[in-house]
Amino acid sequence: MILFSDAEWTVLEVLWQKDTFCLGEVVDALKPLTNWSRNTVHTYLTRMEAKQAVVIDRSGEPHQYSAAVSREQCARSERSKLLDKVYRGAAGDLIAAFLKESKISAEEREHLRGLLDDMDV
Repeated sequence: MILFSDAEWTVLEVLWQKDTFCLGEVVDALKPLTNWSRNTVHTYLTRMEAKQAVVIDRSGEPHQYSAAVSREQCARSERSKLLDKVYRGAAGDLIAAFLKESKISAEEREHLRGLLDDMDV
């Protein structure tokens, strides 16, 4: 399970927007969000490559950067981390806490009921 810092999530959010980027494009996309320098962005990208979260294609110039993990893979890891850390694996407790603290529409409530009815529990 790969876990990412908030800063790494920010980088991935940019990389998930299209297939490949050159470094300048990543820097430009992150600038309004982070104000990071080109060197900082490059450092994040190379560290994330070591974590196998980013692919760097060095076969041409400029190098091309892309996400090596999908948003869904990362979201799944984060959900699992939260479930294990805070709720000791008790999915029902997690769902109950969200439902107590959030307002949901009648449509969402029916959708959840349908999901629970369809589950093998």
